[in-house]
Amino acid sequence: MPPNWLSADGKKLLATRILRTFAYGYLSVVLAVYLARLGFGPIEIGLVLTCAIAGSALMTVFWALAADRFGRRRTVVTMALLMVAGGLCFTFGSELWVLLLGAFTGTISATSSEVGAFLTVEQAILPRTAPPERRTWLFSIYATAANFAQAAGSLFAGVVGAFAGLGLAGADAYRPLFLLYALIGALNLAIFLSLSEQVELARVEGDRRFFGIHRSRGIVAKLAALFGLDAFAGGLVVHSVVAYWFDLRWGLGPTDLALLFFAVNVLSGLSLLAAGWLATRVGLINTMVFTHLPSNLLLMLVPLMPTALLAVAVFLVRMSISQMDVPTRQSYTMAVVDDDERTATAGLTNVARTASSAVAPLLTGYAFSVAALGLPFLLAGAIKVGYDLLVYAAFRNVRPPEESHSR
Repeated sequence: MPPNWLSADGKKLLATRILRTFAYGYLSVVLAVYLARLGFGPIEIGLVLTCAIAGSALMTVFWALAADRFGRRRTVVTMALLMVAGGLCFTFGSELWVLLLGAFTGTISATSSEVGAFLTVEQAILPRTAPPERRTWLFSIYATAANFAQAAGSLFAGVVGAFAGLGLAGADAYRPLFLLYALIGALNLAIFLSLSEQVELARVEGDRRFFGIHRSRGIVAKLAALFGLDAFAGGLVVHSVVAYWFDLRWGLGPTDLALLFFAVNVLSGLSLLAAGWLATRVGLINTMVFTHLPSNLLLMLVPLMPTALLAVAVFLVRMSISQMDVPTRQSYTMAVVDDDERTATAGLTNVARTASSAVAPLLTGYAFSVAALGLPFLLAGAIKVGYDLLVYAAFRNVRPPEESHSR
């Protein structure tokens, strides 16, 4: 049950996130495999995944600039409509151009993570739905609920086997999941329409605004650049790609992959709750960096494992700590900027992440096509380690208000 200190709008945003991330959970397991079943090769699969990320980046930057003027509620309603359209393109389309169009709606997730303007707008609204001292806990709950929903979605991907048993062959066994994706978009639409006027930000006009940011330009620029570096590395090993890697390297089928990513998301969800607890004791930056570093070293070990069981085990250990920086990163970013800068800050940092990761799946697809299956894991881990060190060096002395007041 949602906590009592969370407003009605906050609870609705939790519901929409749970619905979407359930869909993202199974989509990340089946998307690349579905494209392979349609007859596309690694480079074409990488192109579709890159197009999905690029479309999300364009949507994010557009709405980061326009959402507070167009209206936050109208923004997420528009994105929900595009989610429906993207799901229908993948349900009924088999030609590459149709799939590229569906991917370019900016709502198809290749990573199991949030895409498009949903996260940007919700991230800006959430601090207004709870007391300030509950902000990091709220972002932990927001991320934890999403991870458990992703876990359920990942497990649900195993229904492909049941569809095959009913006589649906090849790619057709995957199509019902994309139709369900469109229906989930419609449910999001209905909930977004019921949000109150309290989600809107009072208009802030004036020449002093630079993409919605004024006092915090330097901080936001540094955060965006560093988050972009991290996201590029993450884009090399998005869940769709990892699922495809386990399919190629070890021959894991849909049921095996569903169980694997169910476990991944359960472990990640538990770690997200721990992140909120840890951050109150050691601080947001320390939690971000010192949980992320070992996870990236483990990532580099995955392709070096001699058996499928060991590769799965190392990947699961890695995922049990790799996401603890997510709620702490979001909370920290919203804490160190002014309230009227939050939508733009969320948008610009999110688009930096999305745009930086856009080309990465295409590079991974090329690596797979030349049988360099382990290269994306090694490169991603090395870049992420560098990111962690840079974040600590740049921000260890820049504390959010609650930490500054307590020291």
